[in-house]
Amino acid sequence: MKKITIINGHPNKEAFNFGVVEAYAKGAISSGAEIRHITLAEMEFDANLKYGYQKRMNLESDLLRAIDDIKWADHLVWVHPVWWGGAPALLKGFIDRVFLPGIMYRYRENSMLWDKLLKGKTAHIITTLDQPGWYYRMMYGRPSVNQLKKSTLQFCGVSPVKVTYIGIIRNSKESQRAKWLTKVHRLGVALK
Repeated sequence: MKKITIINGHPNKEAFNFGVVEAYAKGAISSGAEIRHITLAEMEFDANLKYGYQKRMNLESDLLRAIDDIKWADHLVWVHPVWWGGAPALLKGFIDRVFLPGIMYRYRENSMLWDKLLKGKTAHIITTLDQPGWYYRMMYGRPSVNQLKKSTLQFCGVSPVKVTYIGIIRNSKESQRAKWLTKVHRLGVALK
């Protein structure tokens, strides 16, 4: 049985991203996967890494649960919108607070190298946009994907990391949204 943790990075519980999460989860469950959810909009934590890496902040109980859910999983599914080319501040704050040295990676003493503590896990980023995915890649270089995929997940050992773009969300019709949800459901069924 594949263990999947779905991280929903949208701060608005009424957003289309919640439907995306539900569609993926239903598909994965139908294929026998075990699912855990990390829903940032329902969590209570300080998203500001107040001291950078000079001093460790106490981790709130919601963050401790999230760390357990990430470490438990074989596969991580990240669902978030793209705002101003990047991820929402809440998602960035979550990453800052959870992807810490000694938890997700470990620097080696007297070395520029590090141990990737999430090695063996895979991931899929499903991101919603108000522009076509190809335009986001070609015009802007997909900064939110690069940050999450390369600078966070792969840095910590997660590989491969697949990406699916959904958009143009703004002014989309219900019929188009239904097609996107069917596509995401199929991703869940395929356990990708």
